[in-house]
Amino acid sequence: MWMLRLTLYERCVSRDVVSQEEIDSASSRLSPAFSSHLHEAELRIRTQRQLSQLQLQTELLQTQRKSADVTHTFHLAPRFQMLQMFCDHLQNLLKDQNRLRQRLMRPLGRTNLPLQAHLHRFVVDLVKVILDFIETLEEKLDSVRSSPAARDHLAQLNTSLARLLTHVGEVESLSTQVLQRNTVHHSSAC
Repeated sequence: MWMLRLTLYERCVSRDVVSQEEIDSASSRLSPAFSSHLHEAELRIRTQRQLSQLQLQTELLQTQRKSADVTHTFHLAPRFQMLQMFCDHLQNLLKDQNRLRQRLMRPLGRTNLPLQAHLHRFVVDLVKVILDFIETLEEKLDSVRSSPAARDHLAQLNTSLARLLTHVGEVESLSTQVLQRNTVHHSSAC
């Protein structure tokens, strides 16, 4: 390995790329660069690396500063209060779950309506209208629910009709062939 370096150095000196003094001074220096140009290039590379590292650090600090506004307690406190209120509400609902379940399961028909006597007739009419509305609503919902199925059924009917028509055509051709054979057979028998 040492001999290879020596021959490389000799070639560089013989072609005047590097002088012997530069090689001697480079071997005595701490830096492994042989010429001042290489040394300057090495310094430029180091400063470029340092500069890019400093730019990266400044970008990191800027993003931290931007996110510090969002994570600051001033912005988080109202959100935390809303979340705490929501959790309290859910806890209260869980405590009252049995009472709510019983209240929801109780039929509404047994409750008394505080209604004056002359308005009872209108309430009966209103109940009839509501029942009619519910029936028509259910019919419309059923038709809406069945519309995709109806499209599928219609497509199946169309394909079945096409198959049936092809079979009818085949049967007609077969029947004409049978009639022709019968006439030929009947005429040859006579």
